[in-house]
Amino acid sequence: MPDAQTIRLNKFLAQCGVASRRGADDLVFSGKVTVNGVTADSPGLQVDPARDHVAVDAKPVRLPGAQTDITIMLHKPVETVTTARDPQGRTTVLDLLPPEMVERRPFPVGRLDFYSEGLLLLTTDGELCHRLTHPKWHLPKVYEVTVRDAVPEKAIRTMQSGMTLKEGDRLAPAEVVLHPPMAGTQLLEITLIQGLNRQIRRMCEELGLTILRLRRVKQGPLELGNLKRGQWRELTAAELAALKQAVKLA
Repeated sequence: MPDAQTIRLNKFLAQCGVASRRGADDLVFSGKVTVNGVTADSPGLQVDPARDHVAVDAKPVRLPGAQTDITIMLHKPVETVTTARDPQGRTTVLDLLPPEMVERRPFPVGRLDFYSEGLLLLTTDGELCHRLTHPKWHLPKVYEVTVRDAVPEKAIRTMQSGMTLKEGDRLAPAEVVLHPPMAGTQLLEITLIQGLNRQIRRMCEELGLTILRLRRVKQGPLELGNLKRGQWRELTAAELAALKQAVKLA
């Protein structure tokens, strides 16, 4: 039995002004409608307008008068998973947000692996998320990487000239800034223009470098700054405008 707060998907789309009920049925059957990132298979699917994220052709749709989108910067700590839920019961990035923010259903933009930390964006804006994660609009990301021992010059040259991983992935050249060794470690600032999964860890593993700490400090025009581990804040209007401009989103 449907929940009192839910309505049929085709009715919701009609109320949003997307199409008539019959037109909404056609959109669903053509695979153009997603609910919480999953392609809807029935116009009769029950959705909660206050909680579910519905998109048509990757563009979010909302009822007139619904809340505006939010985009959050979070300093993800280590040992936190970049998902909404974790079957193993580990801490997720949504666990770090207050209940009233979680209820608005922001979703992570891309990922940071379990043992990495730093700047992570979460948003309710489906089109912004799509552009930030699409290779066409990929923004440079800057990472601070602390490794054990001094880094051989040959390893730096390999990263700067581009390398091919054992699995066959061809990497674009990375910008690398090397800091002086300190107490048996060395800090590198690595700028990536690709979005391969665990790219820095895979690069360092093949170059024989042991990572002690990996932190993302910049994404496009946004900087982590002094935001502490586990803390979050909404982007300022200027930051959001700069981010949208960077991915050519009017």
